[in-house]
Amino acid sequence: MSFTTPPRPLDVTALFPRLAPLARTATRLHPRPGSPSVHDSSVGGPLLWPADEPWPHCDRPHDRRAARVLRSPDDIRTMRRIRRAAAERRLRDPHAPVATPGESETEQQFGAGRPWFDGPIPMLPVAQLYTQDVPLPVGPADADLLQVLWCPFDHETEHPRTALFWRSSDTVTDILDTPPEPSVVQEAWYVPEPCLLSPERISEYPDPLELGEELRQQLGDVSQWEQNGASWDSGGVLSPQEFYFHNLCHAPGWKTGGWTRWGLTDPVPRPCPTCGTETTPLLTLACAEWDPGTESWMPEQERTHPTPLLGTPPANFTLIDIAGGYDLQLHACPLSPHHPHIALVQ
Repeated sequence: MSFTTPPRPLDVTALFPRLAPLARTATRLHPRPGSPSVHDSSVGGPLLWPADEPWPHCDRPHDRRAARVLRSPDDIRTMRRIRRAAAERRLRDPHAPVATPGESETEQQFGAGRPWFDGPIPMLPVAQLYTQDVPLPVGPADADLLQVLWCPFDHETEHPRTALFWRSSDTVTDILDTPPEPSVVQEAWYVPEPCLLSPERISEYPDPLELGEELRQQLGDVSQWEQNGASWDSGGVLSPQEFYFHNLCHAPGWKTGGWTRWGLTDPVPRPCPTCGTETTPLLTLACAEWDPGTESWMPEQERTHPTPLLGTPPANFTLIDIAGGYDLQLHACPLSPHHPHIALVQ
């Protein structure tokens, strides 16, 4: 199924023409549960990885105390299957058992957890993006594929450590069939649910905090909106700037390109660690496609046919969580994508 973002509640560039030159293209990925192959753009799916290329491992220190119970990726996938089956069973019959005896036994076995493993930890696939499916704002001229992996443990900052790999897909003729996996992960939400993508290009505008002072003041001036007949919130709950932030400037959810979505901190410079060039928003890894404040971005198709999936919030189709509900935004150097990238939690 393809997904379509509803038209914005109003044309903000007609109201504030100075925003028009600031428009950037973003591509909403709309990940939804599926069975991707190595030839698909995906979240949490298998990677087109050369058999003769070493699989990336994280050799940095890992704190075994960070997780209350250690589980393997397969444990987590099995528990998800059990809970999904139970939810579907109770949808068909509200009086059906919450868990069968076999399901309860399996959950109890996993409750004990797994032993700690010392040594380098194999990284997990997070995303695979073919440029024929998903436009990327930066990338090597000879690459048509971006692969993102992460170590499923927190590091210096409270999120997994990510690694980016650019490659030309037609050079991969012998594919690695069974990549290594970590024996344990810190949290279940660091194991992405396999999802297929439905890319959709949209226009985005800067976060209010990235606008010049004069334009930001105009945006917050109620009379500027009323003089132009713009109604933003008849209930008086949101200020104009809040309405702009939630509904007009940038989309929530997984996306490439666009503008940075601030919230946890004010905007900060993001220079390339190697050359100092200001980095470009490359990929946003999100905990939800929308939330109660951004429901206007819910795709048209799901307003009448919701996609069922276990997760909190309900629009968390990939089942990941970053620092308690934030996004992990990866920024890359526009001069050389091979320079180290920046990971930003917002």
